[in-house]
Amino acid sequence: MKKSTILTIAVVMGLSFLGLLFLQLSYVEEMAKMKKEQFDESVNRSLYRASRNLEFNETLRYLEKDVNETERRAYRQDSVMTRSGKLNGVVQHSHQYAVTGKDGTVYSSFQLKTFTTKPSTVPKAMILRSDKSSISEASKSLQEIVRNRYIYQKALLDEVVYKILYTASDKPLKERVNFKMLDQDIRTELLNNGINIPYHVTVSTADGREVYRCSDYTDEGDAYTYSQVLFRNDPSSKMGVVRIHFPDINSYIFSSIRFMIPSVIFTLILLVTFIFTIVIIFRQKRYTEIKNDFINNMTHELKTPIASISLAAQMLNDSSVTKSARMMEHLGGVINDESKRLRFLVEKVLQMSMFDNKNAVFKKKELDLNEMVESIANSFTLRVEHTGGKIYTDIGAVESKIYVDEIHFQNVVFNLLDNAVKYRNPERPLDIYMKTWNDDQHLYLSIRDTGMGIKREDLKKVFDKFYRVHTGNRHDAKGFGLGLAYVKKIVALHKGEIHVESEWGKGTCFTISLPIMKG
Repeated sequence: MKKSTILTIAVVMGLSFLGLLFLQLSYVEEMAKMKKEQFDESVNRSLYRASRNLEFNETLRYLEKDVNETERRAYRQDSVMTRSGKLNGVVQHSHQYAVTGKDGTVYSSFQLKTFTTKPSTVPKAMILRSDKSSISEASKSLQEIVRNRYIYQKALLDEVVYKILYTASDKPLKERVNFKMLDQDIRTELLNNGINIPYHVTVSTADGREVYRCSDYTDEGDAYTYSQVLFRNDPSSKMGVVRIHFPDINSYIFSSIRFMIPSVIFTLILLVTFIFTIVIIFRQKRYTEIKNDFINNMTHELKTPIASISLAAQMLNDSSVTKSARMMEHLGGVINDESKRLRFLVEKVLQMSMFDNKNAVFKKKELDLNEMVESIANSFTLRVEHTGGKIYTDIGAVESKIYVDEIHFQNVVFNLLDNAVKYRNPERPLDIYMKTWNDDQHLYLSIRDTGMGIKREDLKKVFDKFYRVHTGNRHDAKGFGLGLAYVKKIVALHKGEIHVESEWGKGTCFTISLPIMKG
């Protein structure tokens, strides 16, 4: 499958997973918002009902306390008169009532009339004729009694209302409010609205002075505080404010959407698994490309010595070729050199396998880096001069002692110099600059060349195993892509670090840092 096809599938599936996750999170957020709005409405409704109950209870107390007192102050004036009419013996009783305040103010008054009939000597025929009118008169009398009773009771209530208006609001808030009953009302109303979680309540005056706080009060959850005005029809200075907040409000709100959490978690797991799978696929594809490149390079590298050995063997077996001592020596040297080259290539691959399996054994000893650099520069001079350039050394390290495996570390330096020669710019001479210096903690070696350089996109991959900078179909730079991977591995096993800087077309600089030997 092509890389572009895999990338397209990965993008589509990735966007699908992200869209699904976004929808789930949006749904969770919307549910939480709706639950919060329902909670706010329920709490505000509960507080309103509790404040109304508080006002009703206050009115009820005044009714129970003051009605009897008001009735005692009510007086009546009775008068009895005999109603004159066609019928003799009908007596009318008139009762005058009035309701007054403590200051003598008359709030209301009314007259209650009743009728009685005295025995008489009216003939029975007369009585029968007057029955119809008597019933009508009695009905009117009863209606008058009910109306007068209503007026009387209304007057009593007016007295109570006046007293609440002029005396109740003058009392301090803590005397007007039964805090225990208010707390019970709030709890009951919250339960009626489906809220059964702990809360904390305070009551304060209109100017902010706190007059009550529940015994288990804490500030936890006070970011969401709900308030309700008490006695809202009183003057503003006489009003009170009850405030409550819920420590467990977040748990309550999200309790209704907990069933969505596993779905979101599983979606995240699927998304992470998908991303991990795609990364593995691309990495595996890259490894496959590197492996194919390695096989192609290895095939090309091995063909040359095999072809040379095969040609030398054919010449030895060809009876038509004169076998002089000089010829035999030449053919033997070719076979020997190409066999060494084959052995070197095979050992290079085996060495990397050995280091990967952590079976490498170092024979470390104390060496002087300055001396090693001078020695390697001298032995490599001929190869550099063959390109028309030179090797320059700058030995500046004072503390130059290192504790390394001599053979492997020399191979590190030789590999870096060999790469400089391989990837030189054929249009100009190659110059190599080797420099040593140190600070308080580390000893440094840098190898800088004026070769082709490395492109930015290849720079971060040059230490990967089997990776080689692409040069098209040319095979003038031999190798398996193991040299720099080997270099980095050896430096790391010696507790050092290696860094590379390069500019395409100008050259490359490798810098190795090693810990200084002290004492």
